[in-house]
Amino acid sequence: MSHRHYDQLITARWIITVEQDGVILENHSLAISNGQIVATLSPAEVAGVSASEHLNLDNHVLMPGLVNLHGHSAMTLLRGMADDKALMDWLQNHIWPAEGKHVSDAFVFDGTLLAMGEMFRSGTTTINDMYFFHAAMARAGLAAGMRTFVGCSILEFPTVYAQNADDYIAKGMAERSQFLGEELVTFTLAPHAPYTVADDTFRKVVTLAEQQDMLIHCHIHETLDEVNGSVEQHKQRPLARLANLGLLSPRLIAAHMVHLTDAEIALVAKHGVSIAHNPTSNMKLASGIAPVQKLLAAGVNVGIGTDGAASNNKLDMLSETRMGALLAKVGTLDPTAVPAATAIRMATLHGAQALGIADKVGSIRVGKQADLIAVDLAQIETSPNFDPISHIVYAAGREQVSHVWVNGRNVLRERKLTTLDEAELKARADSWRVRILGN
Repeated sequence: MSHRHYDQLITARWIITVEQDGVILENHSLAISNGQIVATLSPAEVAGVSASEHLNLDNHVLMPGLVNLHGHSAMTLLRGMADDKALMDWLQNHIWPAEGKHVSDAFVFDGTLLAMGEMFRSGTTTINDMYFFHAAMARAGLAAGMRTFVGCSILEFPTVYAQNADDYIAKGMAERSQFLGEELVTFTLAPHAPYTVADDTFRKVVTLAEQQDMLIHCHIHETLDEVNGSVEQHKQRPLARLANLGLLSPRLIAAHMVHLTDAEIALVAKHGVSIAHNPTSNMKLASGIAPVQKLLAAGVNVGIGTDGAASNNKLDMLSETRMGALLAKVGTLDPTAVPAATAIRMATLHGAQALGIADKVGSIRVGKQADLIAVDLAQIETSPNFDPISHIVYAAGREQVSHVWVNGRNVLRERKLTTLDEAELKARADSWRVRILGN
Protein backbone atom coordinates (compact mmCIF):
# COMPACT_ATOMS: atom_id res chain seq x y z
CA MET A 1 0.00 0.00 0.00
CA SER A 2 1.29 3.47 -0.90
CA HIS A 3 2.18 5.90 1.86
CA ARG A 4 -0.79 7.97 2.99
CA HIS A 5 -0.66 11.50 4.39
CA TYR A 6 -3.53 13.03 6.38
CA ASP A 7 -4.29 16.45 7.84
CA GLN A 8 -4.77 15.04 11.34
CA LEU A 9 -4.24 11.76 13.10
CA ILE A 10 -5.81 11.29 16.53
CA THR A 11 -4.75 8.20 18.44
CA ALA A 12 -6.83 7.39 21.51
CA ARG A 13 -6.79 4.75 24.23
CA TRP A 14 -10.48 4.09 23.55
CA ILE A 15 -12.81 5.06 20.72
CA ILE A 16 -16.58 4.83 21.25
CA THR A 17 -17.97 4.84 17.72
CA VAL A 18 -21.72 4.75 18.61
CA GLU A 19 -22.14 2.75 15.39
CA GLN A 20 -23.00 -0.24 17.57
CA ASP A 21 -23.83 -0.17 21.27
CA GLY A 22 -21.01 -1.30 23.50
CA VAL A 23 -18.32 -1.40 20.80
CA ILE A 24 -14.98 0.12 21.83
CA LEU A 25 -11.87 0.31 19.67
CA GLU A 26 -8.68 0.18 21.74
CA ASN A 27 -5.54 2.09 20.75
CA HIS A 28 -6.93 2.94 17.33
CA SER A 29 -6.45 6.16 15.37
CA LEU A 30 -8.76 8.36 13.35
CA ALA A 31 -7.38 9.95 10.21
CA ILE A 32 -8.98 13.27 9.28
CA SER A 33 -8.61 15.27 6.07
CA ASN A 34 -10.63 18.33 5.01
CA GLY A 35 -12.68 18.06 8.21
CA GLN A 36 -13.83 14.54 7.42
CA ILE A 37 -13.06 11.15 8.97
CA VAL A 38 -11.24 9.33 6.15
CA ALA A 39 -9.91 6.24 7.94
CA THR A 40 -10.01 4.27 11.18
CA LEU A 41 -6.61 2.71 11.70
CA SER A 42 -5.40 -0.12 13.92
CA PRO A 43 -2.02 0.23 15.69
CA ALA A 44 -0.36 -1.81 12.92
CA GLU A 45 -1.87 0.35 10.16
CA VAL A 46 -0.75 3.64 11.73
CA ALA A 47 2.89 2.75 11.09
CA GLY A 48 2.42 3.29 7.36
CA VAL A 49 0.91 6.77 7.45
CA SER A 50 1.93 10.35 8.26
CA ALA A 51 -0.06 13.41 9.28
CA SER A 52 0.46 17.16 9.52
CA GLU A 53 -0.68 16.90 13.10
CA HIS A 54 -0.59 13.72 15.21
CA LEU A 55 -2.24 13.84 18.63
CA ASN A 56 -1.73 11.02 21.13
CA LEU A 57 -4.50 10.78 23.70
CA ASP A 58 -3.16 7.94 25.84
CA ASN A 59 -5.74 8.09 28.63
CA HIS A 60 -8.74 9.37 26.74
CA VAL A 61 -12.00 8.27 25.22
CA LEU A 62 -12.55 9.67 21.73
CA MET A 63 -16.23 9.79 20.82
CA PRO A 64 -18.74 11.73 18.71
CA GLY A 65 -19.53 15.27 19.82
CA LEU A 66 -22.68 15.65 21.92
CA VAL A 67 -25.80 17.01 20.24
CA ASN A 68 -27.79 19.39 22.46
CA LEU A 69 -31.26 18.90 21.02
CA HIS A 70 -33.03 21.73 22.85
CA GLY A 71 -31.60 24.99 24.11
CA HIS A 72 -32.14 28.72 24.49
CA SER A 73 -28.48 29.71 24.41
CA ALA A 74 -28.76 33.46 24.98
CA MET A 75 -30.55 32.80 28.29
CA THR A 76 -27.14 32.15 29.88
CA LEU A 77 -27.33 35.87 30.67
CA LEU A 78 -30.38 35.16 32.88
CA ARG A 79 -28.82 32.18 34.66
CA GLY A 80 -29.76 31.99 38.34
CA MET A 81 -31.93 35.11 38.47
CA ALA A 82 -35.30 33.42 39.05
CA ASP A 83 -34.86 29.99 40.59
CA ASP A 84 -37.23 27.68 42.45
CA LYS A 85 -40.45 28.82 40.77
CA ALA A 86 -43.22 27.08 38.81
CA LEU A 87 -43.01 27.26 35.01
CA MET A 88 -45.76 29.85 34.37
CA ASP A 89 -44.75 31.99 37.37
CA TRP A 90 -41.11 31.75 36.21
CA LEU A 91 -42.02 32.75 32.64
CA GLN A 92 -44.70 35.39 33.17
CA ASN A 93 -43.43 37.15 36.29
CA HIS A 94 -39.68 36.88 35.91
CA ILE A 95 -38.24 35.72 32.59
CA TRP A 96 -40.55 37.48 30.11
CA PRO A 97 -40.32 40.87 31.88
CA ALA A 98 -36.49 40.65 32.01
CA GLU A 99 -36.39 39.65 28.35
CA GLY A 100 -38.72 42.53 27.47
CA LYS A 101 -36.28 45.02 28.97
CA HIS A 102 -32.99 43.57 27.80
CA VAL A 103 -33.18 41.19 24.84
CA SER A 104 -31.57 42.66 21.74
CA ASP A 105 -29.17 41.68 18.97
CA ALA A 106 -26.23 42.37 21.31
CA PHE A 107 -27.81 40.40 24.20
CA VAL A 108 -28.36 37.37 21.97
CA PHE A 109 -24.89 37.53 20.43
CA ASP A 110 -23.10 37.86 23.79
CA GLY A 111 -25.31 35.33 25.58
CA THR A 112 -24.98 32.79 22.78
CA LEU A 113 -21.17 33.10 22.65
CA LEU A 114 -21.06 32.57 26.43
CA ALA A 115 -23.27 29.49 26.03
CA MET A 116 -21.11 28.11 23.22
CA GLY A 117 -17.97 28.47 25.33
CA GLU A 118 -19.68 26.55 28.11
CA MET A 119 -21.03 23.94 25.69
CA PHE A 120 -17.66 23.33 24.03
CA ARG A 121 -16.12 22.84 27.48
CA SER A 122 -18.71 20.13 28.19
CA GLY A 123 -18.39 18.31 24.87
CA THR A 124 -21.28 19.74 22.84
CA THR A 125 -20.60 20.21 19.12
CA THR A 126 -24.17 20.83 17.85
CA ILE A 127 -26.90 23.02 19.36
CA ASN A 128 -30.55 23.04 18.34
CA ASP A 129 -31.64 26.44 19.63
CA MET A 130 -34.82 28.50 19.88
CA TYR A 131 -34.81 32.21 20.66
CA PHE A 132 -35.03 35.71 19.12
CA PHE A 133 -32.69 37.88 16.99
CA HIS A 134 -31.71 34.88 14.91
CA ALA A 135 -28.99 36.57 12.86
CA ALA A 136 -27.12 37.23 16.12
CA MET A 137 -27.39 33.54 17.02
CA ALA A 138 -26.12 32.54 13.56
CA ARG A 139 -23.21 35.00 13.75
CA ALA A 140 -22.28 33.62 17.16
CA GLY A 141 -22.32 30.07 15.79
CA LEU A 142 -20.00 31.07 12.95
CA ALA A 143 -17.69 33.00 15.30
CA ALA A 144 -17.45 30.05 17.70
CA GLY A 145 -17.37 27.37 15.02
CA MET A 146 -20.29 25.40 16.46
CA ARG A 147 -22.79 23.42 14.40
CA THR A 148 -25.81 25.63 14.98
CA PHE A 149 -29.53 25.12 14.37
CA VAL A 150 -31.23 28.48 14.75
CA GLY A 151 -34.88 28.15 15.79
CA CYS A 152 -36.99 31.11 14.68
CA SER A 153 -39.39 31.62 17.58
CA ILE A 154 -43.02 32.23 16.61
CA LEU A 155 -45.62 33.57 19.06
CA GLU A 156 -48.97 35.33 18.76
CA PHE A 157 -48.09 38.18 21.13
CA PRO A 158 -45.57 41.02 20.80
CA THR A 159 -42.05 40.95 22.23
CA VAL A 160 -39.06 43.23 21.69
CA TYR A 161 -38.36 41.19 18.54
CA ALA A 162 -41.70 41.14 16.66
CA GLN A 163 -45.36 42.14 16.86
CA ASN A 164 -47.40 39.07 15.86
CA ALA A 165 -47.02 35.61 14.32
CA ASP A 166 -46.70 36.86 10.74
CA ASP A 167 -44.05 39.36 11.82
CA TYR A 168 -42.03 36.64 13.61
CA ILE A 169 -42.19 34.42 10.53
CA ALA A 170 -41.27 37.22 8.12
CA LYS A 171 -38.31 38.38 10.24
CA GLY A 172 -37.06 34.83 10.78
CA MET A 173 -37.18 34.00 7.09
CA ALA A 174 -35.44 37.26 6.16
CA GLU A 175 -32.63 36.48 8.60
CA ARG A 176 -32.43 32.92 7.30
CA SER A 177 -31.80 34.21 3.78
CA GLN A 178 -28.56 35.86 4.98
CA PHE A 179 -27.05 32.51 6.00
CA LEU A 180 -28.18 30.10 3.27
CA GLY A 181 -25.27 27.92 2.20
CA GLU A 182 -23.37 28.22 5.49
CA GLU A 183 -22.36 24.66 6.33
CA LEU A 184 -22.57 25.15 10.10
CA VAL A 185 -25.81 27.18 10.24
CA THR A 186 -29.32 25.82 9.63
CA PHE A 187 -32.53 27.72 10.38
CA THR A 188 -35.62 25.97 11.74
CA LEU A 189 -39.18 27.13 12.43
CA ALA A 190 -39.86 27.26 16.16
CA PRO A 191 -43.51 27.87 17.08
CA HIS A 192 -43.08 28.32 20.83
CA ALA A 193 -45.78 26.02 22.24
CA PRO A 194 -49.43 25.03 21.73
CA TYR A 195 -50.52 27.55 24.42
CA THR A 196 -48.80 30.50 22.70
CA VAL A 197 -49.54 29.68 19.04
CA ALA A 198 -52.90 29.68 17.21
CA ASP A 199 -54.21 27.05 14.79
CA ASP A 200 -53.77 29.27 11.75
CA THR A 201 -50.15 29.94 12.62
CA PHE A 202 -49.42 26.24 13.05
CA ARG A 203 -50.94 25.64 9.59
CA LYS A 204 -48.70 28.34 8.09
CA VAL A 205 -45.66 26.78 9.79
CA VAL A 206 -46.44 23.33 8.35
CA THR A 207 -46.85 24.74 4.84
CA LEU A 208 -43.69 26.83 5.06
CA ALA A 209 -41.67 23.92 6.48
CA GLU A 210 -42.70 21.76 3.53
CA GLN A 211 -42.07 24.47 0.93
CA GLN A 212 -38.63 25.39 2.33
CA ASP A 213 -37.67 21.91 3.60
CA MET A 214 -37.24 23.11 7.19
CA LEU A 215 -37.46 21.41 10.56
CA ILE A 216 -40.07 22.43 13.17
CA HIS A 217 -39.01 22.78 16.83
CA CYS A 218 -41.72 23.22 19.49
CA HIS A 219 -42.30 22.81 23.25
CA ILE A 220 -45.08 20.21 23.62
CA HIS A 221 -46.71 18.52 26.64
CA GLU A 222 -44.17 20.03 29.03
CA THR A 223 -46.51 20.39 32.03
CA LEU A 224 -49.86 19.04 33.22
CA ASP A 225 -51.17 22.62 33.28
CA GLU A 226 -50.48 22.89 29.54
CA VAL A 227 -52.34 19.64 28.82
CA ASN A 228 -55.31 20.52 31.07
CA GLY A 229 -55.50 24.07 29.69
CA SER A 230 -55.72 22.71 26.16
CA VAL A 231 -58.54 20.34 27.15
CA GLU A 232 -60.43 23.33 28.59
CA GLN A 233 -59.76 25.68 25.69
CA HIS A 234 -59.67 23.35 22.68
CA LYS A 235 -61.59 20.32 24.06
CA GLN A 236 -58.57 18.14 23.24
CA ARG A 237 -55.03 17.50 24.41
CA PRO A 238 -52.29 19.50 22.66
CA LEU A 239 -50.91 16.53 20.72
CA ALA A 240 -54.32 15.68 19.25
CA ARG A 241 -54.76 19.30 18.20
CA LEU A 242 -51.31 19.38 16.57
CA ALA A 243 -52.00 16.07 14.81
CA ASN A 244 -55.18 17.55 13.30
CA LEU A 245 -53.16 20.57 12.13
CA GLY A 246 -50.65 18.34 10.32
CA LEU A 247 -47.71 19.11 12.58
CA LEU A 248 -46.71 15.54 13.38
CA SER A 249 -44.03 14.33 10.97
CA PRO A 250 -40.32 13.46 10.88
CA ARG A 251 -39.74 17.25 10.55
CA LEU A 252 -40.94 17.83 14.10
CA ILE A 253 -38.64 17.99 17.12
CA ALA A 254 -40.96 18.01 20.13
CA ALA A 255 -39.24 19.37 23.23
CA HIS A 256 -40.14 17.86 26.63
CA MET A 257 -43.12 15.54 25.92
CA VAL A 258 -43.37 14.71 29.61
CA HIS A 259 -47.06 13.84 29.91
CA LEU A 260 -48.03 11.21 27.35
CA THR A 261 -50.60 8.42 27.17
CA ASP A 262 -49.75 5.10 25.53
CA ALA A 263 -51.93 6.12 22.59
CA GLU A 264 -49.96 9.36 22.22
CA ILE A 265 -46.68 7.45 22.31
CA ALA A 266 -47.98 5.23 19.50
CA LEU A 267 -49.10 8.31 17.53
CA VAL A 268 -45.68 9.93 17.84
CA ALA A 269 -43.98 6.69 16.76
CA LYS A 270 -46.29 6.33 13.77
CA HIS A 271 -45.51 9.85 12.51
CA GLY A 272 -41.74 9.65 13.04
CA VAL A 273 -41.62 12.62 15.42
CA SER A 274 -38.35 13.10 17.34
CA ILE A 275 -38.32 14.11 20.99
CA ALA A 276 -35.85 16.32 22.84
CA HIS A 277 -35.74 15.02 26.41
CA ASN A 278 -34.64 17.65 28.97
CA PRO A 279 -34.33 15.73 32.23
CA THR A 280 -32.76 18.42 34.45
CA SER A 281 -35.10 21.22 33.35
CA ASN A 282 -38.08 18.90 33.84
CA MET A 283 -36.85 18.14 37.37
CA LYS A 284 -36.02 21.75 38.26
CA LEU A 285 -39.38 23.12 37.12
CA ALA A 286 -41.11 20.03 38.58
CA SER A 287 -42.69 19.31 35.20
CA GLY A 288 -42.47 15.56 35.68
CA ILE A 289 -40.64 12.50 34.34
CA ALA A 290 -40.92 11.85 30.61
CA PRO A 291 -41.69 8.21 29.68
CA VAL A 292 -38.38 7.75 27.86
CA GLN A 293 -38.24 3.99 28.32
CA LYS A 294 -41.70 3.55 26.75
CA LEU A 295 -40.85 5.95 23.92
CA LEU A 296 -37.64 4.11 23.06
CA ALA A 297 -39.44 0.75 23.25
CA ALA A 298 -42.03 2.11 20.78
CA GLY A 299 -39.25 3.03 18.37
CA VAL A 300 -39.44 6.79 18.93
CA ASN A 301 -36.21 8.73 18.31
CA VAL A 302 -35.37 10.43 21.63
CA GLY A 303 -32.42 12.83 21.93
CA ILE A 304 -31.26 14.88 24.90
CA GLY A 305 -31.24 18.63 25.54
CA THR A 306 -30.21 20.97 28.31
CA ASP A 307 -32.98 23.55 27.82
CA GLY A 308 -31.88 27.10 28.70
CA ALA A 309 -29.46 28.08 31.46
CA ALA A 310 -32.30 29.92 33.20
CA SER A 311 -34.07 26.60 33.91
CA ASN A 312 -31.24 24.10 34.36
CA ASN A 313 -28.81 26.02 35.15
CA LYS A 314 -25.95 24.21 33.41
CA LEU A 315 -25.43 23.65 29.70
CA ASP A 316 -23.69 20.38 30.45
CA MET A 317 -24.66 17.56 28.09
CA LEU A 318 -22.50 15.01 29.95
CA SER A 319 -24.41 15.70 33.14
CA GLU A 320 -27.68 15.73 31.17
CA THR A 321 -26.93 12.30 29.71
CA ARG A 322 -26.34 10.93 33.21
CA MET A 323 -29.59 12.49 34.43
CA GLY A 324 -31.44 11.02 31.45
CA ALA A 325 -30.26 7.52 32.35
CA LEU A 326 -30.92 7.89 36.09
CA LEU A 327 -34.33 9.53 35.74
CA ALA A 328 -35.51 6.74 33.42
CA LYS A 329 -34.55 4.20 36.08
CA VAL A 330 -36.24 5.89 39.03
CA GLY A 331 -39.26 6.78 36.87
CA THR A 332 -39.88 3.14 35.98
CA LEU A 333 -38.36 1.53 39.12
CA ASP A 334 -36.31 -0.50 36.62
CA PRO A 335 -32.50 -0.29 36.98
CA THR A 336 -32.05 -1.74 33.47
CA ALA A 337 -33.92 1.18 31.83
CA VAL A 338 -31.73 3.33 29.54
CA PRO A 339 -28.35 1.66 30.01
CA ALA A 340 -25.17 3.69 29.53
CA ALA A 341 -24.65 2.83 25.84
CA THR A 342 -28.26 3.84 25.07
CA ALA A 343 -27.80 7.14 26.93
CA ILE A 344 -24.69 7.90 24.86
CA ARG A 345 -26.54 7.10 21.63
CA MET A 346 -29.39 9.42 22.69
CA ALA A 347 -26.90 12.26 23.32
CA THR A 348 -25.18 11.78 19.95
CA LEU A 349 -26.70 9.81 17.09
CA HIS A 350 -30.34 10.26 18.10
CA GLY A 351 -29.85 14.03 18.22
CA ALA A 352 -28.22 13.94 14.78
CA GLN A 353 -31.11 11.86 13.43
CA ALA A 354 -33.65 14.34 14.81
CA LEU A 355 -31.83 17.17 13.02
CA GLY A 356 -31.54 15.25 9.75
CA ILE A 357 -27.73 15.21 9.89
CA ALA A 358 -27.06 11.58 10.90
CA ASP A 359 -25.30 11.12 7.55
CA LYS A 360 -22.77 13.78 8.69
CA VAL A 361 -22.37 13.49 12.46
CA GLY A 362 -23.50 11.59 15.56
CA SER A 363 -21.23 8.56 15.25
CA ILE A 364 -17.66 7.80 14.20
CA ARG A 365 -17.60 6.39 10.71
CA VAL A 366 -15.51 6.93 7.60
CA GLY A 367 -17.19 9.61 5.50
CA LYS A 368 -18.71 11.53 8.40
CA GLN A 369 -17.56 14.97 9.52
CA ALA A 370 -15.04 15.08 12.34
CA ASP A 371 -17.31 16.36 15.13
CA LEU A 372 -15.42 14.71 17.97
CA ILE A 373 -14.63 15.05 21.65
CA ALA A 374 -11.93 13.59 23.88
CA VAL A 375 -12.60 12.84 27.55
CA ASP A 376 -9.62 12.29 29.86
CA LEU A 377 -10.27 9.27 32.11
CA ALA A 378 -6.87 9.38 33.85
CA GLN A 379 -8.33 11.10 36.89
CA ILE A 380 -9.04 10.02 40.46
CA GLU A 381 -12.75 10.44 39.69
CA THR A 382 -12.61 7.83 36.92
CA SER A 383 -10.21 5.31 38.48
CA PRO A 384 -10.15 2.35 38.23
CA ASN A 385 -11.62 1.99 34.78
CA PHE A 386 -13.48 -1.24 34.07
CA ASP A 387 -15.73 0.17 31.36
CA PRO A 388 -15.20 3.51 29.55
CA ILE A 389 -18.84 3.60 28.39
CA SER A 390 -20.04 3.37 31.98
CA HIS A 391 -17.58 6.05 33.07
CA ILE A 392 -18.65 8.52 30.36
CA VAL A 393 -22.26 8.37 31.58
CA TYR A 394 -21.99 7.76 35.31
CA ALA A 395 -18.61 9.03 36.52
CA ALA A 396 -16.89 11.54 34.22
CA GLY A 397 -17.55 15.26 34.60
CA ARG A 398 -17.43 18.02 32.03
CA GLU A 399 -14.10 19.19 33.46
CA GLN A 400 -12.63 15.99 31.95
CA VAL A 401 -13.52 17.02 28.39
CA SER A 402 -10.06 17.93 27.08
CA HIS A 403 -10.46 18.39 23.30
CA VAL A 404 -13.33 19.20 20.96
CA TRP A 405 -13.42 19.30 17.17
CA VAL A 406 -16.21 20.54 14.88
CA ASN A 407 -15.75 19.72 11.21
CA GLY A 408 -12.17 18.79 12.04
CA ARG A 409 -11.46 22.20 13.56
CA ASN A 410 -10.03 22.05 17.06
CA VAL A 411 -12.24 24.44 19.11
CA LEU A 412 -11.10 23.21 22.55
CA ARG A 413 -7.53 22.09 23.19
CA GLU A 414 -6.39 20.90 26.64
CA ARG A 415 -9.48 22.62 28.15
CA LYS A 416 -8.64 25.94 26.45
CA LEU A 417 -11.06 27.52 23.99
CA THR A 418 -9.34 28.29 20.69
CA THR A 419 -12.06 30.25 18.85
CA LEU A 420 -13.40 32.25 21.80
CA ASP A 421 -11.72 34.51 24.36
CA GLU A 422 -12.63 33.21 27.80
CA ALA A 423 -11.78 36.45 29.65
CA GLU A 424 -13.88 38.46 27.22
CA LEU A 425 -16.86 36.10 27.58
CA LYS A 426 -16.76 36.51 31.36
CA ALA A 427 -16.38 40.29 31.15
CA ARG A 428 -19.34 40.61 28.78
CA ALA A 429 -21.46 38.37 30.99
CA ASP A 430 -20.68 40.53 34.01
CA SER A 431 -21.52 43.75 32.18
CA TRP A 432 -24.97 42.29 31.40
CA ARG A 433 -25.40 41.35 35.06
CA VAL A 434 -24.75 44.97 36.04
CA ARG A 435 -27.17 46.21 33.38
CA ILE A 436 -29.95 43.77 34.38
CA LEU A 437 -29.56 44.54 38.10
CA GLY A 438 -29.70 48.26 37.29
CA ASN A 439 -33.21 47.80 35.95
